[in-house]
Amino acid sequence: MSKIVFPKDFIWGSATAAYQIEGAYNEDGKGESIWDRFSHTPGNVFEGHTGDVACDHYHRYEEDIQLMKELGIKSYRYSISWPRIFPDGKGKLNEKGLDFYKRLTNLLLESGITPAITLYHWDLPQKLQDIGGWTNRDVTDYFTEFSETIIRSLGDVVPMWFTINEPFIAAFLGHLFGIHAPGIKDMRTTLQVGHNLLLSHGKVLKLYRELNQKGQMGISLNLSYKYPASDDPADIAATNLSFGTVGRWFLDPLYKGQYPEDVLRYYENMKVSFSYPEEDMKLISQPMDFLAFNYYSSEFVKHDDEMGFTHIDPEPGKFEETEMNWLVYPQGLYDLIMYLDREYGKPNIIISENGAAYKDEINSNGRIEDVKRTKYLIDHLAHAHRAIQDGANLKGYYLWSLMDNFEWSFGYSKRFGIIYVDHETQKRIIKDSGYWYKETIANNGFDI
Repeated sequence: MSKIVFPKDFIWGSATAAYQIEGAYNEDGKGESIWDRFSHTPGNVFEGHTGDVACDHYHRYEEDIQLMKELGIKSYRYSISWPRIFPDGKGKLNEKGLDFYKRLTNLLLESGITPAITLYHWDLPQKLQDIGGWTNRDVTDYFTEFSETIIRSLGDVVPMWFTINEPFIAAFLGHLFGIHAPGIKDMRTTLQVGHNLLLSHGKVLKLYRELNQKGQMGISLNLSYKYPASDDPADIAATNLSFGTVGRWFLDPLYKGQYPEDVLRYYENMKVSFSYPEEDMKLISQPMDFLAFNYYSSEFVKHDDEMGFTHIDPEPGKFEETEMNWLVYPQGLYDLIMYLDREYGKPNIIISENGAAYKDEINSNGRIEDVKRTKYLIDHLAHAHRAIQDGANLKGYYLWSLMDNFEWSFGYSKRFGIIYVDHETQKRIIKDSGYWYKETIANNGFDI
């Protein structure tokens, strides 16, 4: 057995998102979001589940912060509901909504927990969707105005900011595959949305600098490492293209001020193109304080004549899968960190989400013995630590998620939390993985 010890200033955190936990969807002046509309539309979400109540965090945040305190969580990453602040997306400010986040943030600080805010985690005000949503360039300015309100209100006490969470998911799952809000299926729209999300990031980052804020700001991407299914050159090329459409499509504008040429050609061959003013890239590629990413799994890629690439399970049954049917592949986290370190100039890196969904049951002793989740966390954190040892600037880790919540189109059928939530009674129970994480934070590491 050996001991893994992380750097002294390593950030140990946990994360949530507003729509997934808050509930109170129409209380205290909150406006409708695209996820309110989407989840209320029959057929969009598992068994008709909605985020109307979710974990009722809006009313129970004090209890939830007490649980974070018990676990020793050092930093809490949470998102701000845009329609709770501006019910119409712009115009009249809803003071009650802002007050909620002030109370939440102040209580975190009083509890010794560092607040970390995500400005956009997918709950666009429906009123803005009605005028084109993220395809409408004006929305990037409305987002900047919303962000300015939050930064001016909380910037003095919040040291870490994430502009956009997973622009790929918001763009592609929401506008190409239609399985997330707003449920659109159009490739050209998708690319435009992705660009405007990056532009929004750039505008808010510029604003943050102009306001002379003392904290740090970055973006959070969803990334998985891609491996060729064989050593066939066609599979290797397909793997590069696959990562290009998800990873490099967002990384290259942020760090190189341009979209990757091979992916542009790929879309052109599909007769899909979009345009943008040249000066956008200057905003998008401003230096960030850190690069954050969410990692859950890796993928094996094979060449496909029609689409260019496809994802396969190379050896069915060899790798464990989570409840999401995602491969458990901790090596991919190490390989991804080292790739980012090598290709994008040794950025400061934050793992902004990592975790796993499993079937959790309360045993006869009232405990949730989620052995698989604990093992998942141990294996991934061990690989994260190895990346630090090999010179990567990995600064922190936010476990997803603090508690079981509304898992988007899967509703309440998937549990990612280290705190169990009975969605009927709202009772909270810390899982065994939560107690393991508590010990890990206290010791700044663990035995393996």
